[in-house]
Amino acid sequence: MSELSHIDEHGAARMVDVGAKPETERVAVAAGRVYMQVETLRLIRDGALKKGDVLTVARIAGIMAAKRTADLIPLCHPIPLTKIEVEIGLEDPDSNGEGAIHITATARTIGKTGVEMEALTAVSVAALTIYDMAKAVDRAMRLSDIRLLEKRGGQHGDYTAAQDR
Repeated sequence: MSELSHIDEHGAARMVDVGAKPETERVAVAAGRVYMQVETLRLIRDGALKKGDVLTVARIAGIMAAKRTADLIPLCHPIPLTKIEVEIGLEDPDSNGEGAIHITATARTIGKTGVEMEALTAVSVAALTIYDMAKAVDRAMRLSDIRLLEKRGGQHGDYTAAQDR
């Protein structure tokens, strides 16, 4: 593993200087899940929660959050996104009898630094929004499996997460 880029020679936190890096197309895909009771999933699917259309609000929240990542994560560069897409799907109950909502976010830019944090932020805030909108009926929901699935572009090369994790 290489040295940490956000730490200077004295151990102080710093913002990385990306000025000399070339602009390239950068893409990142992140995903996560919100596990819940089957009844909660049914209420969301049917649009029967008092707070409204959970999936649409979560999708918009994820998009808005990606655009504000530099305001939320210290030392992140503000990035002009060319695209942010948040996809949300409902999953049938698993072997534990839990339902889930799967969230995938894809972020794109042409720039000097990557968009991994924007994709991860979109997934995280979409998941938090689902929790917020459905917590009145299911406080035991779990946000889980939030991770980077793929990254393309930049000097460190491409990355694809292992499928077995």
